[in-house]
Amino acid sequence: MTPASLIFWAIFVLPLIAFLVWVMRQDKRKGKLGLIVLAIIVVGVIVYMYWNHMFQAGGGTPTPQ
Repeated sequence: MTPASLIFWAIFVLPLIAFLVWVMRQDKRKGKLGLIVLAIIVVGVIVYMYWNHMFQAGGGTPTPQ
């Protein structure tokens, strides 16, 4: 793993996992809130990846000629 990858894991992924575990433990409805938060995060990441790829590939807003 590269140093950038390790920094990403240390700053973003590990706290996210800790937060989700904490939310699921606080939820009295058997972790439904944690699953909802996780689903929102996954959908947001997929939309961001699609949006980012669309503009990097040049398929974004057409330029007038």
